[in-house]
Amino acid sequence: MAMAISFSLILLSLLAFAEAGLIGVNYGRIADNLPSADKVVQLLKTQGITRVKLYDADSVVLNALAGSSISVVVALPNELLSSAAGGQSYTDTWVQSNVAKYYPSTKIEAIAVGNEVFVDPNNTTQFLVSAMSNVHASLVKYNLDSAIKISSPIALSALQNSYPSSAGSFKSDLIEPVIKPMLDFLQKTGSYLMVNAYPFFAYESNANVISLDYALFRTNAGVVDSGNGLRYSSLLEAQLDAVFAAMSALQYDDIKMVVTETGWPSKGDENETGAGAENAAAYNGNLVKRVLTGSGTPLRPKDPLNVYLFALFNENQKTGPTSEKNYGLFYPNEEKVYDIQLTSNNISTAVNESKTQVSGGGGQTWCVANEKAGKEKLQAGLDYACGEGGADCRPIQEGASCYDPDSLEAHASYAFNSYYQKKARVSGTCDFGGAAYVVTQAPKYGNCEFPTGY
Repeated sequence: MAMAISFSLILLSLLAFAEAGLIGVNYGRIADNLPSADKVVQLLKTQGITRVKLYDADSVVLNALAGSSISVVVALPNELLSSAAGGQSYTDTWVQSNVAKYYPSTKIEAIAVGNEVFVDPNNTTQFLVSAMSNVHASLVKYNLDSAIKISSPIALSALQNSYPSSAGSFKSDLIEPVIKPMLDFLQKTGSYLMVNAYPFFAYESNANVISLDYALFRTNAGVVDSGNGLRYSSLLEAQLDAVFAAMSALQYDDIKMVVTETGWPSKGDENETGAGAENAAAYNGNLVKRVLTGSGTPLRPKDPLNVYLFALFNENQKTGPTSEKNYGLFYPNEEKVYDIQLTSNNISTAVNESKTQVSGGGGQTWCVANEKAGKEKLQAGLDYACGEGGADCRPIQEGASCYDPDSLEAHASYAFNSYYQKKARVSGTCDFGGAAYVVTQAPKYGNCEFPTGY
């Protein structure tokens, strides 16, 4: 079963355990009945939410967040892009008035320049990269560029192809004018791509094809990417890997990603298939557990998932279908729309199926081998898990219950999972230098049953 691997290679494969991802929330304010900013900050603290994203740089909100240690993403709205692109004098004033004035008392960590600009009906795409560059130059002027990143959230509609994930590509008319210049900027400044991704929209439009369990991070058969053979157990991860693939197709393999919006509506119109409190609780609850206990996506298993849920409150003045007003985790009176875990405390509590009171964080998880890591890393991880790591590898010995199928991937998956379960599924115990990742469906290798605890 084991090939000879030097001790140094074993150590190399274990040097970097993937960190747990981070959960934040979008604080939208298109409503006339929301609590005061001071009360909102207290709510965030009570719920253990340590990261918040705004859609502007409102002075009342930024002052309320001062001294709270809550990390903040502020925004330069689309309507200001043309002015910001026009010259650094404008962005100098904007950064001074909306960022430097509050930092570091208010823990501003990033600026979202515009939001889903490519679908802005006012055609602001042409201004985006110049605006980003000018804002960055202003941060440099005020010595804030090392502390505050700049990016711009894109919608999945920026993709020409998204299925299978490995075939992900950007729309051809966006690549040269804006995608490449923006990715160049992110690469040069050490920033990350902001992505807004909503499995709800894909499910709503294709409910006859897409499994609801697949969309909600529930146990499901998964989907195998026909291009690279990777198995996906959630639609969101498949969507994100399509963006990674699109960047790779343009030779941008080193840019990381933050999911700046994702969520599921607790109420919708009759034709909005899938909208409802039960599904919203399942999606957000299971997503939080996935982020806080797992590694990255199948294509980028070592990059933690960092996610901002949409949204903090239901917003009664939003236009569009009923769902648009009902993405909130909380009602304006600060009562929960449904009860889910938002922090790592007791995160293993399962989401139940109640339509009126849905509580807990998520379901069972397992650790499996990442075949893309290569044979050397898999073997090194297997040797460590079965040796120093203390995994129970007796079932994968020849003649034992899990020896078949006799493959490195199957044996490594069993050993990695045994180690992961023995370590109580603690964050970072399913990585093995990028050779493993967490899944939310029971692994299937022959007739072998993977343990869920010891």
